[in-house]
Amino acid sequence: MPARCEFGSTEFDDAVQAACHTAFTETLAAGLAVFYIDCEGLNVMERADGRRFEIRWLPGNRLGENYEIFRELTAHAA
Repeated sequence: MPARCEFGSTEFDDAVQAACHTAFTETLAAGLAVFYIDCEGLNVMERADGRRFEIRWLPGNRLGENYEIFRELTAHAA
């Protein structure tokens, strides 16, 4: 059983970040898309093949039909 961390502590923040990263990578490894808001505030869908798309949510539509792809996002050269 993991050690207890105090809410708001660095250890707690690190544990949450690690758990989120694990869930993210496991979801992609299972072949499922992951939806998130990136550091620029864009709604993003990332596919298991590594391609990323900016999406728009379509409120009121059924699950799986509640977004549309706006554009594919490309990696920026450093």
